Amino acid sequence: MTSLDGISKEMSPILRMSAPKGVRDIASTAFKPGVPLFRSWICLGGILPIDFSDLTLLSITPGVGFVEQSRMGSMRFWRHERTICPVESGCRLTDTLTFEPRLGGPLAVAFVRKFFAHRHKMLRKHLGAF
Repeated sequence: MTSLDGISKEMSPILRMSAPKGVRDIASTAFKPGVPLFRSWICLGGILPIDFSDLTLLSITPGVGFVEQSRMGSMRFWRHERTICPVESGCRLTDTLTFEPRLGGPLAVAFVRKFFAHRHKMLRKHLGAF
């Protein structure tokens, strides 16, 4: 849920997020709620930087979920809550997004929805049904 390798697989091949050398798992970094961990560059196709995120966690509960509220170049406001809960057939993963794009309005909203549908597809591919 918080490993950079897992996040890369989730986002691939559309986007990739950078991280400082040596950071392999966000959950293992010492963090203070609401204080940025690091600046992550968001790269189209894994190559072309198109945005940044000052990655900021408000909370994290290993195996259960996290709340991220980060400053981003493309967003006036960005909040991503992920929860995982057990169900009879495995688990249910829910991403709740609250955001306001700086530009693009409905097109930006459509892209984010489509991108998170892609992320869920990649998660199912790599982890099985949820």
